[in-house]
Amino acid sequence: MSSDAERRLSALERRVAELEDERAVARLVASYGPLVDSGSAEAVAALWEPGGSYDVDELVLAGHEDIAAMVRSTAHQRWIDGGCAHLVGPPQVTVSGAEATAICHSLMVVRTGGRFRVHRATANRWRLRKGPDGWRVTTRTNRVLDGRVGAPALLAEAQPPA
Repeated sequence: MSSDAERRLSALERRVAELEDERAVARLVASYGPLVDSGSAEAVAALWEPGGSYDVDELVLAGHEDIAAMVRSTAHQRWIDGGCAHLVGPPQVTVSGAEATAICHSLMVVRTGGRFRVHRATANRWRLRKGPDGWRVTTRTNRVLDGRVGAPALLAEAQPPA
């Protein structure tokens, strides 16, 4: 094979690997809603690295046990029993080697009085790391989009497409 063909093949392999990483990160982020709405506490926790954290405004969950406990909590189970959906918007994913960031919106929709309404709209920043078991969340930061300064700042971290 010529050196030009080898360079092109190498570049193509690199681009495919980057696309596969972006897809894996987007799929992980998209899996959060169905898992949390089904009450799959261990599966939700497994999205994070063992020492990962989930920063939800005034509450920080640290590690798998805290994250799983949130899903098993009475409050969360009431949301599920009453009807809810955690909708995570398409993430804007940036991969740099074994590190990635995903920026997106999320909505929590709840059933109240026989109707569905948006209960919470948030800005999200997911930081992830690729390890032997694939991509896992190191930190997820949510900020309610209620006029606070921090929420738009998270969304501003999205990088425009190249």
